[in-house]
Amino acid sequence: MKWLYRVISLIVAFFFLAPIIWMLVVSVKEEGMKIVSLGDWFTPPYSLAVYDEILSTTKLMHWTLNSFLVAIFVTIFTVAIAAMASFAISKIPFRYRSFIFFFVLAGLLIPGEAVIIPLYQVAKDMNILNSYQGLILPALASPVAVIVLKSFFDGVPNELVESVQIDGAGVWRIFWSIMLPLTRPALASMAILTFIGSWNNFLWPFLSVTDDNLFTLPMGIPTLMNQYSEDYVKPMVINTLSSLPILLLFVIFERQIVKGISMTGIKG
Repeated sequence: MKWLYRVISLIVAFFFLAPIIWMLVVSVKEEGMKIVSLGDWFTPPYSLAVYDEILSTTKLMHWTLNSFLVAIFVTIFTVAIAAMASFAISKIPFRYRSFIFFFVLAGLLIPGEAVIIPLYQVAKDMNILNSYQGLILPALASPVAVIVLKSFFDGVPNELVESVQIDGAGVWRIFWSIMLPLTRPALASMAILTFIGSWNNFLWPFLSVTDDNLFTLPMGIPTLMNQYSEDYVKPMVINTLSSLPILLLFVIFERQIVKGISMTGIKG
């Protein structure tokens, strides 16, 4: 039966990889090529001239850098804020702790589109539209991260925390030296999922940014696609260049990404 599972796995993997293979093959074809049959897509000549043209005449690499900067800062601050908030809710006794947790939990019930208008108004009043701050700050609140990390902090025995407190450790020392190392897998998983979510975010950058120097990839790519609507090669080159960073990220952190998805599916 093992060979049957392997064959089925290979067939399923091929269907998932087929669009990526198609994108890569078409992206190295010559511009204005004549296509008569399906085989013409996969036969020479091949060329990288369109890659040079896209890199030299568009802001695609600049938008990629913007996406990286926004995603990295959103990831760092989101995970840091969520870790501190979940630690406080889980291990620090204070009044209305349960109410605050259910208040955070209620944030999952509200669609993001429902708060986009008041969020835009707040950003406008703070004068952070058309800025990196406007792209980063509104994305820092993550109820999912707080709930998932709290469930892991709950798994740390209270006796361990109390023994460290008896030895004279303060709240910050407990959080930094005890809790964070014990929940490192959960932190890494949430960081990767937060990065991917920020990388793919389209709605908020579309509303908050009009300067093309601040565009992220999800917002910048459609503006390029409109210019090459009748061509096949250039859109595929754009998609390839914009997809390579996240594909490399997936290859490097495959186990953590899969673990993060399973964690949020079970714990969230």
